[in-house]
Amino acid sequence: MARARQERAEITRRAILDGAATAFDLSGFEGTSLSDVVKHAGVTKGALYFHFPSKEALARTLMDEQFQVSEHLPAIEDPGLQTVIDLTHRMAHGLRTNVRIRAGIRLVIEFGSFTHPDPTPYDAWIDTCRSCLTPAQERGDIHPSLDVRALSTLLVGAFTGIQVTSHVRTRRDDLPARVTDLWNFLLPTIVPPQRLTRFHPTGTPEPAPTTLAH
Repeated sequence: MARARQERAEITRRAILDGAATAFDLSGFEGTSLSDVVKHAGVTKGALYFHFPSKEALARTLMDEQFQVSEHLPAIEDPGLQTVIDLTHRMAHGLRTNVRIRAGIRLVIEFGSFTHPDPTPYDAWIDTCRSCLTPAQERGDIHPSLDVRALSTLLVGAFTGIQVTSHVRTRRDDLPARVTDLWNFLLPTIVPPQRLTRFHPTGTPEPAPTTLAH
């Protein structure tokens, strides 16, 4: 019985976060009311307040999900420059297909720039990039004269601007192409020429499906 209640509570919590993400994605933080969240989530206000005490708590939870972009990095063997390339493409895909990612990124930008200025999410993304680019530079994949921290900061700023521009111009339809453009222009600048062919600006190709011999 207790387990069933716990499962129902988790389902309700997910519905609230999905409803909040839809509302925030449409109208931003200031333009969204808790009534909007309730309508999109299909729950009562009592259920909402049971899980989240305020609209800001909902927003913070969705923004915190963006910190999870690096949660799988410890499992990646020898993270490096290609890891960062793949992360930008993964985020681009998520922005086009996942409303919670879209809402979280919109809230990060609004809170980080306008509503309640907070550099924490940006700093977390910069640290993620640096944790990959530092060993890449040590392996010789990035010019030794470059400041990896500055490069990481540039990448986060560039991706943020690219996705906002893509959203305004094409509703992000061209985002994968614009991210590829970023890497096509940047890689020859930061990578020694003899190592340039090691990297895929379009992201790591998906492995071909294996076929069973008959």
